[in-house]
Amino acid sequence: MKNETEPLEPKADKATVRRHNLSLVLRAVHDEGEATRAAVAARVGLTRAAVSSLVEQLLDGGFLTESGKTFSGQAGRPGTALRVARTGPAGLGVEVNVDYVSVCVVDLAGTDRVRLTEHLDNRDVPPGEVLARAARIAARTLVSAAEQELVPAGVRLALPGLVSGGTVRQAPNLGWNRVPAEELFAGALAALRPVPGALPTGSDNEANAAALAELWFGGRGPGAAAGSPEGGPRGGGAPEGGRAKARSFLYVSGEIGVGGAVVVDGELLRGAHGFAGEIGHVPADAEGPRCRCGSRGCLEQYAGQAALLREAGLAPDAGGPGVAELERRAAAGDARAVGALERAGRMLGLVLSGAVNLLDPDAVVLGGVYRGLMPWLGPAVDAELARRVVSGLWTPGGGRLRGASSSGDAARGAAALVVRDVIADPVGHAARTGGAAAGEGG
Repeated sequence: MKNETEPLEPKADKATVRRHNLSLVLRAVHDEGEATRAAVAARVGLTRAAVSSLVEQLLDGGFLTESGKTFSGQAGRPGTALRVARTGPAGLGVEVNVDYVSVCVVDLAGTDRVRLTEHLDNRDVPPGEVLARAARIAARTLVSAAEQELVPAGVRLALPGLVSGGTVRQAPNLGWNRVPAEELFAGALAALRPVPGALPTGSDNEANAAALAELWFGGRGPGAAAGSPEGGPRGGGAPEGGRAKARSFLYVSGEIGVGGAVVVDGELLRGAHGFAGEIGHVPADAEGPRCRCGSRGCLEQYAGQAALLREAGLAPDAGGPGVAELERRAAAGDARAVGALERAGRMLGLVLSGAVNLLDPDAVVLGGVYRGLMPWLGPAVDAELARRVVSGLWTPGGGRLRGASSSGDAARGAAALVVRDVIADPVGHAARTGGAAAGEGG
């Protein structure tokens, strides 16, 4: 029988506590954008002496830099300004979608430093070939990152469909089933890198990654770091259009398919198996057209990119140029284009109203191609939400329905996930790379 007085887990030793405190200090500087040692000490609840020791270790490890003088508003001499480093550890994000691949590198502040996007038709192409294409684009991105003295700590894939355990269980619009995406991509990238070994590789659903980018960077331009004038204090920033930032929202990504993600109180809701948010395959009409997933009447058959283009009289496989033409026609008042967007908006609002009634979010955010089509799509969505949401909190033009910010894309969200792992454990990262912060003494 187990002794009830026995500790449930090993007692934290000095090295473990210091490891945690290094992360605490690094995260405080990251969130503030710029801070003195005194300000960090006040925020994290450690003594100034302890914070100074931790800061020196993070400076030696290349995680922080300091420069100039800044006033904290407290008595005493001005302190030096600490910021997260603009060189060194970085995150690599790779979004693989049906008709494009987008790759970006972000630094520790979350600033988008390198980006390459190629428009490719990945439908009916073998998964290994698609992921090899993505690896080649990523390899070119790494060369540009190296020129800026950025060293990605890992790579995160943002993939359409059901993603779990490194495998795409199902991606109907790509025709993928049980594809070991992480393994295939990591192997292809390792063969292209000039240094031996594979980058640590993870994966997530593309709408999840885009929703996290909206949460972390919404209201800040792609190049703005936390704490910059554009981003505001603590990396939050004044949201675009002066709207209040939401920490609980539904994110809907309009692409070839329709993806979704749920953020509750600043955390991604993944569900029991990691598949939460698949709103594109919620039936809008049980007797509707057959979907590639095998069901009938799924939302994306009415509001996906192909359906929008077809209803507007454009080729359904026209991709990005077709969406640009749809936007041009709608702006010119073309009745068929405007009608197609209004019909899609009504179906989108119909399905979203059920999700809003179930989850009670602060906002619904429309991303992907929906962002540019909001002037014609949004009013119909808004009207359906106002008509069907039972709380009475949703009114047309009330601001709860909004387009995604210019920063909310899946590649950046995926790259930021890598950076968040580094910030959560700078000692672990340094140990893997042989950096100075690996030392845990003192």
